[in-house]
Amino acid sequence: MTDKKKLTLKDIAKALNLSVSTVSRALKAHPDIANETIELVKKYAEDNHYVPNLMAVNFRKSRTYNLGLIVPEIVHHFFSTVISGAICEANGQGYNILVTQSNDILNVEEKASQIMLNGSVDGLLISISNETTTGEHLQAFLDEGKPVVQFDKITDYISCPKVIVDDFEGAYQATKHLIDQGYTRIAHIRGRTDVKNACDRYEGYLKALKDAGMPIREDLVKCCTMITEDEGYNFTSELMQNDNPPDAIFCITDLVAFGSLKYLKENGYVVPNQIGLMGFSNWMISQTTTPTMSTVNQYGYEMGRAATKLLLQLIKDQDLDRADTTILKTELIIRESSMKQK
Repeated sequence: MTDKKKLTLKDIAKALNLSVSTVSRALKAHPDIANETIELVKKYAEDNHYVPNLMAVNFRKSRTYNLGLIVPEIVHHFFSTVISGAICEANGQGYNILVTQSNDILNVEEKASQIMLNGSVDGLLISISNETTTGEHLQAFLDEGKPVVQFDKITDYISCPKVIVDDFEGAYQATKHLIDQGYTRIAHIRGRTDVKNACDRYEGYLKALKDAGMPIREDLVKCCTMITEDEGYNFTSELMQNDNPPDAIFCITDLVAFGSLKYLKENGYVVPNQIGLMGFSNWMISQTTTPTMSTVNQYGYEMGRAATKLLLQLIKDQDLDRADTTILKTELIIRESSMKQK
């Protein structure tokens, strides 16, 4: 019995100064790989007792035509639209989607990914949890020759393709709209400081203020942990009790903005004339509030289709080397909550 670490495709690639994709193809004697390279890789694998994952062996014989999809939360307007887009694209190409959620907990995400890695999926689509940083559990897929595509919430520690929206530009345009409406003290209820898309939205907010020559007030920025309606409500309470309260609030998501609106209405503030409000994501809830909520459309359905189309191309090409980022445009949706009556 030995505790020696199991040799992976990544280990072979590093030792021979080759890409993981080349090693994977060489072990399969792919016709695009030179015979010399095939012999070199197979000899190294044999000499160093490389043992392929059982499911990887099966994958070489026949694909399962199943894709794994992990999201932070299934019952969530944005992620439900992503799932719909992913299923549509996958089904159209003869694949099925196996969906699970992490509940934004790293340990849950790791267990879910391990089940999918050991089970019958040909590749993985994932929007990482708020607790995920390095993502060794995602690297395990690549080490076994299975491609990964990250979307929406991502980590740069894993070298694989990513599909995101332009969070910076979306937040910039949202804040600029509030400025153009005449609001001068614009608060931001932001997301976590260790989540990339939340940071991009915060930077877009800051840039819009700077470009307009407006001061950056740290007392007008609140930081969510769980991105909930309650946080929107409570942070708005804190902001409005400020000695110099805001006259507009830009929220990290529509759910947070809904909590903010709830507080403002309960305490007699008139939206948008006394205070403007802007969300992000274009949830269905933003169309049914009174007043209706201005927001930024993330196009979740299109993101799901784009990420799935990319993953299927990687599977077809047996390509584990791509690490490009696809950036989808957002759209500013102007409704009643930010249209200040002049």
